[in-house]
Amino acid sequence: MTAFATAPLPRSRDDALAEDLADPLAAYRGAFRIDESGPIYLDGNSLGRQPEATAPAVGDLLAEWEHELIGGWQGWEQRLFAVGDEVARLLGARPGEVVISDSTTVNCYKLAVAALDARPGRARVLGDANDFPTVRYVLEGICASRGLRLELLENDPGEGLDEAQVAAALDEDVALVCVSGTNYRSGSTLDLGALCAAAHGAGALVLVDLSHTAGSVPVDLERAGVDLAVGCTYKYLNGGPGAPAWLYVRSALQTQLRQPIWGWWGQKDQFAMGPHYDPAPGIARFLTGSPTMLALAAVRAGIAPLLEVGMDTLWDKTRRLVALLARRVEERCVGLGARLASPSDPTRRGGHLAIAHEHAFSACRLLAERGLVIVDFRGPDVIRLAPVAISTRAVDVWDAIEHLAAVLADPAVREARPRTRFT
Repeated sequence: MTAFATAPLPRSRDDALAEDLADPLAAYRGAFRIDESGPIYLDGNSLGRQPEATAPAVGDLLAEWEHELIGGWQGWEQRLFAVGDEVARLLGARPGEVVISDSTTVNCYKLAVAALDARPGRARVLGDANDFPTVRYVLEGICASRGLRLELLENDPGEGLDEAQVAAALDEDVALVCVSGTNYRSGSTLDLGALCAAAHGAGALVLVDLSHTAGSVPVDLERAGVDLAVGCTYKYLNGGPGAPAWLYVRSALQTQLRQPIWGWWGQKDQFAMGPHYDPAPGIARFLTGSPTMLALAAVRAGIAPLLEVGMDTLWDKTRRLVALLARRVEERCVGLGARLASPSDPTRRGGHLAIAHEHAFSACRLLAERGLVIVDFRGPDVIRLAPVAISTRAVDVWDAIEHLAAVLADPAVREARPRTRFT
């Protein structure tokens, strides 16, 4: 840990400005398209900023398409697996264990079904009652169609699921434990090593959604013993709106599992156009249809600065920014009706902070409409604040909480505001 990471947190705006001058990541802010006159952006856990390199990268792919036409696939296929290996470096995974494919929802379905097929005769699936809706819905649908029992473990929405709670619910009838590494709402995190040890002791497999972890919170999938994982690339990985997702399958499991969507890109010899499905070796067997190469170019541009910096350095700064957020919320917003809705133990917090307030939705809208801060709302009463280490400054955090406090003190925050589809 660097001296920067262990220095006292800023106590004034001038301190925050001084911290930004000493920030080892300061130069990387210029790697992203940022309107310095615009609102402070604290919503990177919903959609990451656009890297400066994205447009040229997509432009290069367009030029390849223009000149190489169908011949471009000779190189594009290898690029697909190369980018998967680059994402693997951010996850503590080995080469050949990650591939870019489909959406997080589809990948969650594919890997959950594959895991359940590998544990025949077991009738229980464990999940988190406060998990992201996609995870819960996918599990609900699979269990309903197979006559399995889905048990969503109840827990405090702010403190989050505890791995000991999962361990207590395990027995030899559990086929799969499916949870998120970082909770989408509260930012609570799990000890994946302890979770996997308990699940494996009962003979169950573990599937983890890392959409709010990858690129923000360090994870070592190999050391933790995680069997399967999924995640998106449009949040902390900066791949752009609707960018394709990724999936991870531990090497030792790849030959044992067969995913349920038998598409031609997962076929061993796809251009033989054979009459029957024969899965490809390795991680390729978890592919389905043709990959989106234009989007893949954007994903690669998005993760490049993260790989250059490294997860340890990113995490050092993330923890500081989240800690500064938490302290400033307590100093400036608790007296205005707000409360922390993230774990009380800072070591169980991921890369974003949640605060609850009776008028949370109205506060989010006022901050945006006044051009002050972009945050997001999660029902029924949570404001999520996500400082992204590679592009957010300490002074951004300082000023954002000043703006939030001013909005919470404004009588206008108590006025009902029309709900929008995207919050």
